[in-house]
Amino acid sequence: MKFFKKILSKNKKSKSSISEKGMLLYPSTGEVIRAETLLREAGLDIAVKGPPPDLRQGCDMIVEFDLMHELHVRQILQTAGLNPLRIVPVHDHLLEPVSLFNVKDFGDYLMVRAANMKITIEKQSQRIVNISGGGCPDVPYLAQMLVGKTMSQAPEPRVLGQTLCGYALQLAFQEVKRLCPG
Repeated sequence: MKFFKKILSKNKKSKSSISEKGMLLYPSTGEVIRAETLLREAGLDIAVKGPPPDLRQGCDMIVEFDLMHELHVRQILQTAGLNPLRIVPVHDHLLEPVSLFNVKDFGDYLMVRAANMKITIEKQSQRIVNISGGGCPDVPYLAQMLVGKTMSQAPEPRVLGQTLCGYALQLAFQEVKRLCPG
């Protein structure tokens, strides 16, 4: 009997922790970026992630938020005229959003991939040695503006690019800063 109680309590914990999150689905990247900005400015703890395959409806990013704040999230977005296609609670591990990040440590170099964009730095100098990925027209420009500069000298990609690739590169840039502060 104790064995079954343990299993049931573990299942309740894992289900409740999963169901505390919700996902905002939008048809375009621009709307995801606008929603992210508005919700962060409102002080909400959110994350931009990739949608589970079963829920792809337009763009390949979702905004994950705490379901306890759903009413507040809806009000903020409605006031801005930025209503999502759907708001989906995460009830099942198969519906969990996927991380946009992949990190590879090559010893002297660190590469961070966010969605389809990669940034590689030399760890010791923090110099950006490569920008790659994506298929957006601003990728060569972003690479030209960033490669060769240190992380502290380089402008943030979001001020240079206006595409999904620029946004993904901004996420990778921020993750490199988090992983290699200094």
